[in-house]
Amino acid sequence: MGCDGGTIPKRDELVKTKKKSEQKDKVSELAFLWRHCSISQTQLRDPVVACGLGRLYNKEAIILGVLDKSTLPESAKHIKSIKDVKELTLTPNPSFVGGINKGDAYIDHQSSPYVCPVIGLEMNGKFKFCFYWSCGCVVSERAIKEVKSNVCHKCGMPVFESELVILNATSEDLDSNKVRMEGRIARLKAEKKKKKEVKQESETAASDNKSAPGPSSKPLVTKTTIEKNGQKRPACGLGLQTSDFKKTKGDYSVSTDPAVSSVYKSLFTTSKEAKNQTRAHWITYNPFYN
Repeated sequence: MGCDGGTIPKRDELVKTKKKSEQKDKVSELAFLWRHCSISQTQLRDPVVACGLGRLYNKEAIILGVLDKSTLPESAKHIKSIKDVKELTLTPNPSFVGGINKGDAYIDHQSSPYVCPVIGLEMNGKFKFCFYWSCGCVVSERAIKEVKSNVCHKCGMPVFESELVILNATSEDLDSNKVRMEGRIARLKAEKKKKKEVKQESETAASDNKSAPGPSSKPLVTKTTIEKNGQKRPACGLGLQTSDFKKTKGDYSVSTDPAVSSVYKSLFTTSKEAKNQTRAHWITYNPFYN
């Protein structure tokens, strides 16, 4: 039975059904997740860092977030300082063509600016990628499983499985990242506490050795006194020797001092040469009168 005009309605035009929720484009979502910062939503650019949960950030966004924690989203509240993130060593993709996307141009969402340095897989979200917290080198999980080694595949640094962090992890991988992050933080706190205790013990031992009695390395100074005007003064307080104070007495004369040479005695008026000379002393000598 048709309607007016000879049209035949369809079932979905007559029966009202529940509207389905709009589904996201998983390819575009993954491409955005692997190419953009999780805080600022801007495109990733060197230096790129990652947290213990495996999320990617621009280092600039992390610094701004640490300075002003109110700007951090809920997903990044676990970042308290710059030490909570690790700078990544990424391998650039030689075949990647960047630049501004044009409206009428074809966009290849599977192309990525970074690849695995071992087997060449592109880091576009289709394959799992991870890094070791000790060195920060990013490689694919497939490369780690196929080429098992105790050193990093990129830099050769010794690594451990407990340091492995899955990038942009979901479900079970996110839980394992969280457990490893908590274990790493607890281990760092224990090492810091141990270093502090060792430092305190060394400082205590040094202070005990310093305060312990022992032979003095300073030379002994004999205390001699000089009597002048009925008062006594310690000779050591003036920093002079006992022989120096003998020369300050009123009855001291250079001519009678056996420790002084004859040449030095001849400079003074008390010497025999000065007393026997016929002309005046060199200080009072005047050629007009002598």
